Amino acid sequence: MQQQKPHTATKRERPSRWNYFCKWLGGHKALVAICGALGLGTVVISILAFAIFRQAQTQSVDVPLTHEVQKKPTAPKYHSALTGLELSDEATTKKTVTAVMIENSLDARPQSGLQDAEVVYEAIAEGGITRFAALYQQNQPELIGPVRSLRMYYLDWIAPYDPSIAHVGGSLYSLQEVRNGNHKDIDQFFNASTYWRASDRYAPHNVYTSSAKLNELNTSKGYTSANPQPLPHGDSPLGSAAPANQINVTMSSAPYNSNWNYDTGSKSYLRSQAGEPHMDREKGQLSAQVVVVLDMQMDLVMEDGWRENYHTAGTGDAMIFAGGTAMSAVWHKENMGQQLSFTSKQDGKPLPLPRGKTWISAVPVNEGGGSSWQ
Repeated sequence: MQQQKPHTATKRERPSRWNYFCKWLGGHKALVAICGALGLGTVVISILAFAIFRQAQTQSVDVPLTHEVQKKPTAPKYHSALTGLELSDEATTKKTVTAVMIENSLDARPQSGLQDAEVVYEAIAEGGITRFAALYQQNQPELIGPVRSLRMYYLDWIAPYDPSIAHVGGSLYSLQEVRNGNHKDIDQFFNASTYWRASDRYAPHNVYTSSAKLNELNTSKGYTSANPQPLPHGDSPLGSAAPANQINVTMSSAPYNSNWNYDTGSKSYLRSQAGEPHMDREKGQLSAQVVVVLDMQMDLVMEDGWRENYHTAGTGDAMIFAGGTAMSAVWHKENMGQQLSFTSKQDGKPLPLPRGKTWISAVPVNEGGGSSWQ
């Protein structure tokens, strides 16, 4: 009898792993749903995490760069203590400042070097005759004069600039002060070779000097730098100022009173005196970008005889003219060591002067001095 072989399933008949897996899934639908939800959540969380990571990475690069740009230092600016005009470097602001006393009697006109002065102080020296203290730092005129004597109140005004002071003697109190060791005195009395007498004028209206000779004298004395307190200059306009195209300044009498006419082309005031253009012999008509009139009390003081004396410390009314406009102000000065400053008469706030060559006239209000404009 023939023995039968055991039955073996064919390849087609064998259940595949896929069939088993599908059958298993069909029997575990709830578990499959849970796993699917978990997997989808994981994908979503991964995408969000990646996006957050990229954003943080971008911020970590961008924020320091932005911060670095904001903190990038700007180039410093340097300005003249005399005019407020911008200068090339800090060393230029420390150059030697020289103040020269220049005469204004009828026999001294036309003067030399006044147009190059960066600040000029005008006041009465004696008998109603005005005199100028002209200050130089950046400008170096070839000829300066006629040089005359010093007065105490000019020292009060110019001392804050830390200048060398060129003069031919002076009143008793001014000489005691300028020679006390606190100033850079370059008096002609002790430095005769720096000055000379011109042959076309007679004494005492003929003493002259030059920037070259003054620089040589300053160097020989070690006066090679200065630490001037700046006049308060700024970029802001005068504010609600009134038009002022013509200024009249009364100092004493007709030969010494002045007029200023605004020139729109140069944006400067052109100076006239005694009804005629006030001329610098080498540079033409005098001009200034800023004209300041200080109302001050003046009286007499006994020194080596009776001398005019201005009350330079304290406060008083002032008018500031620039750009064809006028602004009422109050001047302030504590003492010889402190610079002149200004506040607005309208609101009492500090009032900086516009930048430029500045001419300051001290008018004796108790003697009829004053200013008007239109």
